Amino acid sequence: MAPAAVRILGIDPGLRITGFGVIDKLGQKLAYVTSGCVKTRDTDDLPARIKTLLDGIGEVIALHQPQQAAVEKVFVNVNPQSTLLLGQARGAAISALVGADLPVSEYTALQVKQAVVGHGKAAKEQVQQMVMRLLQLPGTPSPDAADALACAICHAHGGQGLGAIATRGFRVRKGRLV
Repeated sequence: MAPAAVRILGIDPGLRITGFGVIDKLGQKLAYVTSGCVKTRDTDDLPARIKTLLDGIGEVIALHQPQQAAVEKVFVNVNPQSTLLLGQARGAAISALVGADLPVSEYTALQVKQAVVGHGKAAKEQVQQMVMRLLQLPGTPSPDAADALACAICHAHGGQGLGAIATRGFRVRKGRLV
């Protein structure tokens, strides 16, 4: 009996734009399902924006029926207010996921970039290009959708991905191979 595909929903949280990406993993193969963004209006107050995110992610879950979810962790920003707002958007996303009884894994941006591009300091354009190549997409996804797809890819690879290949068989000490 062939193993069933696992459907993974990746989320790149943001208060203005939250990216989402859905992929299927069958063995070591990954297949693109869909991606996009949930956008809030700048004119809305915070509770209305949180509701938009909660409802939008809920719609994605209902439509595509993922079995697992991966969310990018919040990084500490220079502006504490921005970090707090991003954390609230992330909370809305996680609430939608756990409300649908999905297991949620969390990854830092460094882990996601390491898994998809091979190094944690990759530029957004590099992430977009690698996501396009890994999922054999005909065009470049938007930056937010690409980040969400990259998060799903990172989860599909157990948080390892291409980064595990680069150091396999070597010890890394203080930023250099030993």
